[in-house]
Amino acid sequence: MPRSADELPDASLRQFSRPPVPPPGDLDDVYLIGICGTGMGALAGLFRQAGKDVRGADDGVYPPMSTHLAEQGIPVHEGYDPAHLDPAPDLTVVGNACTPTHPEAAYAREERLPQQSLPEALAHCFLADARRPLVVTGTHGKTTTTGLLVHLLRHAGRDPGFLVGGVMKNTGRSYALGTDAPFVVEGDEYDSAYFDKRPKFMHYRPQ
Repeated sequence: MPRSADELPDASLRQFSRPPVPPPGDLDDVYLIGICGTGMGALAGLFRQAGKDVRGADDGVYPPMSTHLAEQGIPVHEGYDPAHLDPAPDLTVVGNACTPTHPEAAYAREERLPQQSLPEALAHCFLADARRPLVVTGTHGKTTTTGLLVHLLRHAGRDPGFLVGGVMKNTGRSYALGTDAPFVVEGDEYDSAYFDKRPKFMHYRPQ
C-alpha cells in the first residue's frame, strides 16, 4: 500500500504545477466541472450574482438544481466532453468528484487552464480581505447552524454573504453575495479536489 502521495500510481496526474489564476476582477468566464452538486451549484450562483458568465457540465442534470441554474441563466451541458472547454474559460472550477482521468479535468490539466477547487475559488473570489469569513465546522448540524447564523445576522440588520449546504426557507436559496463584511460558510471536512486532498474548510480563512 502506498505510504505517501508520491507513491501513488497516478501521482504525476495529481501533483502538477497549475497556472496562476487571474484576479477576481479579471475573470469574465467561469466553467464548473460538476456544476449540479450542492456546493458547486451555489458557487455558480455566486459567480452569476457577481456578473460573471457562468457555464458548466454534469452527468446528473435534474431538478431542483437544474431548474435553479436555468432560472439564473446558467447553461449546463449534460455529460462531459473536453469540447465544452472551448473556448477556454478564464477559470475552471474542478469538483471534488473528479478523478485525474476525468475527461474535462484531464483536458484542463493538459491544456494548463487556470483551475481551482471549489474552496479555492470561493476564497479567491469571495473571501477577500474586506470580508470576514465565519466558518461553521463540526460532525453534525453544520447546515442548520450555518443557516441559523445567517438568519441571526439578517435579523440584526446585517446583509451577510453566505454559502450553505441547503436551501433556507427564509431566503429561498443557499447563497448570496451580501454587502456587509461577514461571509458565512458551511465548512465541511471533505477533500477539495483530486489535486488537493486538504479539507475544504482549511481554505476559508476563518476569523
